[in-house]
Amino acid sequence: MSLSGLGDTGEAQPPPALFPAPESDTPTPGRRRGGAPQNGPAQHSSSQQDDDAGRQLVFFGADAAEPTVADLAGLLAGPGEVVRMGGTARLSVQVDAAWRVHVLVAELASRGLAANWEPTEGERHAVRTSYTRVLKPLAAAWLHGTTKRPPAVFHLTGRRLRLWLAAAGTPEPPDCFLLRLGADDQECWESIGVALGAAGLAGTLLGPGEGGPAYRISGRRRLARLAELVGGPPRLAPAGAWPLHP
Repeated sequence: MSLSGLGDTGEAQPPPALFPAPESDTPTPGRRRGGAPQNGPAQHSSSQQDDDAGRQLVFFGADAAEPTVADLAGLLAGPGEVVRMGGTARLSVQVDAAWRVHVLVAELASRGLAANWEPTEGERHAVRTSYTRVLKPLAAAWLHGTTKRPPAVFHLTGRRLRLWLAAAGTPEPPDCFLLRLGADDQECWESIGVALGAAGLAGTLLGPGEGGPAYRISGRRRLARLAELVGGPPRLAPAGAWPLHP
């Protein structure tokens, strides 16, 4: 099943509405992101608009720069995978909710990448790009043989964190957020934790037996920092699924 953006060839097409938001969840209004599907005009209260107008862009925040293919390192910081074939590469990630498929396909399309999805076991969905030369540098930076490992100098920008959050971020009431990791990516976990700390998001590593693997970001101050970096919630994100400014 294909939800196409731009690959090496072809014209951009908007992703079809294959995944409505779950009926039990109410989409949270937020900023419209490039290419994101909309069921209607986004709504903001006047106080929210005033707050947004008065807030400076956070350095390295999701709104501080245009989207680039390098941002996809945020998916690889989480459970995303990249594989090579000849002079091309393909990126894939499994997600646990329909709204995440919508968001990721739109984010990939905004970076000129064709994407497709398919249902997998456990009511999950696999989102993957086509094989393309565009992803070859990302694969070269992250793959050591077939093992995924962050580059020696790796940092998390707002756009990278936004993609990670869209793919694998989970709220943990009352004041925590889990950023889930790849179950087989133990060699990545420590370096990813260092990058989180450098971004002001030092977290606690949870192992598989503790509800992970994931980093738990806790406390109002760190959650406010996370909200600043990743920007407003995607249009189809259910209520409570995205960190908000206090």
